[in-house]
Amino acid sequence: MKEYNVLDYITADELKSFRKKIGMTQKEFAKFLCVSKPTLERWETSDKRITGPVVLLIDLLLEHDEWLETREIPTPKYSLRLWYMYNNKRCTLIDVDEINQKIWVKNYACNIMFRAFGANNNPTYEDYEEFLKSRCFPETRDKMKIQLEALGLPFYDPMLIIEKTQGRMAEDDFWILIERVNNG
Repeated sequence: MKEYNVLDYITADELKSFRKKIGMTQKEFAKFLCVSKPTLERWETSDKRITGPVVLLIDLLLEHDEWLETREIPTPKYSLRLWYMYNNKRCTLIDVDEINQKIWVKNYACNIMFRAFGANNNPTYEDYEEFLKSRCFPETRDKMKIQLEALGLPFYDPMLIIEKTQGRMAEDDFWILIERVNNG
């Protein structure tokens, strides 16, 4: 069996110091760690060694604190936000200004197969429109009117279809989460 050079434990002071270093409140840090706020409070006031998966995470983040920046979710740039998802994993963030036809993209997946626009890191609005179409049944589908009726839609519009279907396709674990942002 292989052995690894990882921390066995951390102290309450080390945990609290790390949380303050990255600028998170107890509530934010607890959410980040996927634990309750009372659990974090108990850890930060304990005189006992803290063990478990949190130790490995803190050890990794101490060595690679730049990773936090890569995972940060920015404030919405436009009024429409789409998440390109794989199962429950957020792969690509797409902020859309439909009126001015602008998009802004941030990838959270390293593998281009899991990115909404593949290797294209600066997609155009036209690329975005093609992406939406790729997450719908084709406009030329046989008996399309029946499918639109089943969805309660009067005409073919990829965004309306995605709002109804979440862009889910048969035998495909990708889907789209839509968030409307109130910028007012």
